[in-house]
Amino acid sequence: MYPVDRSSSRLALRELSPEDVNAVLAIYGSPEATEHLSFEPRSREQVGRIVARSIAVAGETPRGEYALAVIERATSELVGFGRLALDPHQQRGAIMGFALRPRSWGAGYGVEMVRLLLGFGFDDLGLHRIWGARSPWNEASARTMAAAGMVEEGVIREHVLKGGVWRDSVVHAILDREWHATVVNRAAGG
Repeated sequence: MYPVDRSSSRLALRELSPEDVNAVLAIYGSPEATEHLSFEPRSREQVGRIVARSIAVAGETPRGEYALAVIERATSELVGFGRLALDPHQQRGAIMGFALRPRSWGAGYGVEMVRLLLGFGFDDLGLHRIWGARSPWNEASARTMAAAGMVEEGVIREHVLKGGVWRDSVVHAILDREWHATVVNRAAGG
């Protein structure tokens, strides 16, 4: 599916463009934003390669990865980065990743961004299961995924090597029927 164009009341998902490098760097280059991610802060050159690769992958058929800009609709600014990667080992499954620039934290954008990614995965791509992993110390991410309807499933022990230290990852997932139930519940005011 190309191009991706999905929006909520305040945010929108769109394909990345070469002009997004500095905005993505504000996330991937930030020690604060990458504290709980699986990698150290990236340089501008590294972010440029990530954006270029994401743009190239977007044109592949079949498309196996959706690396998307998360845009604040009121300002058209890139405030986050979301990713769905189809899992070749799981039928109709994908892994999700997401990050917001630090100055956008605390505004409820995380839950809105995750809901956009889940809606895209289930409604547009017809996925059955989407999962994501977080650092055990990232309570904000735990609250975000729970608020979006994802269920904590367990721990992958010593899953990430960061700063020379092995770290566990906590897995959260949601199934298509659970997603559709949360959508119906929200529409009913629940």
